[in-house]
Amino acid sequence: MDPMRLRLLRELGDRGSVTAVAAALHVSASAVSQQLAILQADVPVPLTVKQGRTLVLTDAGRALAAAGMRVEEALVLARESVGAYLALDPTPVRVSAFHSAGVALFGPLLAAVGGDAVAFADADVAREDFAGLTADHDLVIAHRLAHDPPWPRERVRVTPLFAEPLDVALPAAHPLAARDAITPAELRGQTWISTHDGFPLAGVLHAIAAVGGEPPVIGHRVNEFFVAAQIVRAGAAIAIMPRYTARALATEGMVLRPVAGLALVRHVDVLARPDALARAAVRRVLGALADIAADLAR
Repeated sequence: MDPMRLRLLRELGDRGSVTAVAAALHVSASAVSQQLAILQADVPVPLTVKQGRTLVLTDAGRALAAAGMRVEEALVLARESVGAYLALDPTPVRVSAFHSAGVALFGPLLAAVGGDAVAFADADVAREDFAGLTADHDLVIAHRLAHDPPWPRERVRVTPLFAEPLDVALPAAHPLAARDAITPAELRGQTWISTHDGFPLAGVLHAIAAVGGEPPVIGHRVNEFFVAAQIVRAGAAIAIMPRYTARALATEGMVLRPVAGLALVRHVDVLARPDALARAAVRRVLGALADIAADLAR
């Protein structure tokens, strides 16, 4: 089987449509369809199926795409074996992160590996969309709650960075700000800032409400913690914020307090395709990220 056709199958699984694959690879959609048809002719079971106007992978297609990843990984390792003698990899490692992780990690990572070694992008997406970002980025810093489904390990390799406690952000003048910890019952009737539906922290308010016995009052929907912090400082609402990556925001006018009796945690992980991790430069950057994350959690 042609490795390029296997790559097209994998790209289809990650990007969701022939049009998106064609745009990413700078070829025509008809060329993508033609190559997939040739691949299909060599396989006795259907690799794709129509869902409406969209072409999606069957179970067999996903299995072959996963096998194709291992082929691509082997090819990259073969190239790396030659590149090791040259001791030179001029291509920057593409790193994507959701906003608060970028704030906490990008600066230290630049200091650790140098500005020419990395190319950054911010991507705040719904949890189920993080794995797809590995189609365009070597390393994707992603987050999920403890009860969320695991990352699709048949598509990506997962490197845990840290488990981050989630706290309540309160105006410094709030009556509950003087407490060391706050019970869910004490949060009844409070006006909250929530993230948008589908984003990892949106479900936390409902977990608190389930214990507190009253639905949350959501007054604002803001994904960016810097913006949410301004609303909190103004006394208009309270919010859930991550303890480590939002630490710099807990300055004058705002405090972070844990919720008593609830283990509220989000997991921050790095997702990568196996072929990306075959590059020595990517592994170096991932190692630096792990060191920085360990310092942050301490």
